Amino acid sequence: MTFADLGLSPELLKAVESAGYTTPTDIQAEAIPAVLMMKDLIGIAQTGTGKTASFVLPMIDVMAAGRRRALMPRSLILEPTRELAAQVAENFEKYGKNHDLKMALLIGGVQMGDQLKALDEGVDVLIATPGRLMDLFERGKILLNGCELLVIDEADRMLDMGFIPDIEFICSKLPETRQTMLFSATMPPPIEKLAKKFLNNPKRIEVSRAASTNKDITAFKIPVQTKQKRETLRWLLRHDLVETAMIFANKKTTVRELNKSLQRHGFASSEIHGDMDQGSRLKELDRFKSGDVNILVASDVAARGLDIKGVSHVFNFDTPWHPDDYVHRIGRTGRAGAKGRAFTFVSKEDAEAIANVEKLTGSEIAVFGKKDVRVELSQPEPETERPREEKKARSSSRRKKNEGEEDSPRKPRRETKPKSEEKLEKKPRSRRYDEDEEPVPAGEWNGPKPGFLDVGAS
Repeated sequence: MTFADLGLSPELLKAVESAGYTTPTDIQAEAIPAVLMMKDLIGIAQTGTGKTASFVLPMIDVMAAGRRRALMPRSLILEPTRELAAQVAENFEKYGKNHDLKMALLIGGVQMGDQLKALDEGVDVLIATPGRLMDLFERGKILLNGCELLVIDEADRMLDMGFIPDIEFICSKLPETRQTMLFSATMPPPIEKLAKKFLNNPKRIEVSRAASTNKDITAFKIPVQTKQKRETLRWLLRHDLVETAMIFANKKTTVRELNKSLQRHGFASSEIHGDMDQGSRLKELDRFKSGDVNILVASDVAARGLDIKGVSHVFNFDTPWHPDDYVHRIGRTGRAGAKGRAFTFVSKEDAEAIANVEKLTGSEIAVFGKKDVRVELSQPEPETERPREEKKARSSSRRKKNEGEEDSPRKPRRETKPKSEEKLEKKPRSRRYDEDEEPVPAGEWNGPKPGFLDVGAS
């Protein structure tokens, strides 16, 4: 099947072809015809399956006919985070270049001036985060009664972030006669309830089992003590053929400290977390995408929906508190048919969290062992036995020496100093350096295998 078989316009097909795509993914093949037929839709798909294009492409053709009006967007896409909203906007620019459509991005962390100006001129597609949209709606700067089409993306993430009341309010202000699409990686009961309330006889598409992980990702867990996590991470970054990597931590403070630690050890790393303003976050993402840095340390603000090509590895420095986040985190690798590797560090405190992850995914994560290492490990050389004659000669020499010592005069006893003087002469103890203060040079591994590989080794 090709995109031409899905009923898209020739102009749109040209844009898709110029973007380098020829064959639709499973969710695209099922969702695009349904959206073009103006049906409501529930799409359940794991991350990295091409979900965004499955609603962006048909929306461009649906919105191609019609007239835009000031302050009244014709369609609305709700995203949980600024990064996801910006990424969807990039998709519209890429695929809609042959159409006369106006798109506006409504997100927090940036000046309102340009956003308000775009709304005044009229937009066909409004991409927004719930917080900024609610803010402008309450100020009377936007009207929702002309919206013909609504997309609620990453609905389970909306639930986690507490946006469901906002979404219910927004839906109540939209026309009753509209087309609604809801996309989510998982379908917990509150999301099912939301879908029943605001969707009309929706077509349900499930391209993979809910909360399943990508078959192209090889996942491991590594039992490790908390204080050994950084050392273990550095070893893997140097010896697992890492091209580009995303490292996830549960706390923003951990993200900052870990990034500084990696930089001290000579790695080209950067960071992204919720305390950074939108401009800084986008700047660091661009540096990672362009290859200025090949390691991005992140909080869960970057765990969902970000489509960054070529991420070879994902490391869960902390086991995620919410099992759903595990699926989204490791989904940053193994995208679009590429192979990826994911490592989760599991300390004693993470026992319950990793058990919840394995319960959600329905499979036990393999323990990383010697058979999974990608470089040849040097073993310490065993002590070789000395020739028997050499042993006898050494033994005889020692015996003669001892016998001779009986007749020799005793050596004078060493003069001892008072303890008080001894204390004065003691050298001050050298300060013990933290493991992160002295960079470890990069290079091929030429020492004994690290201790964490003994766990689960065959």
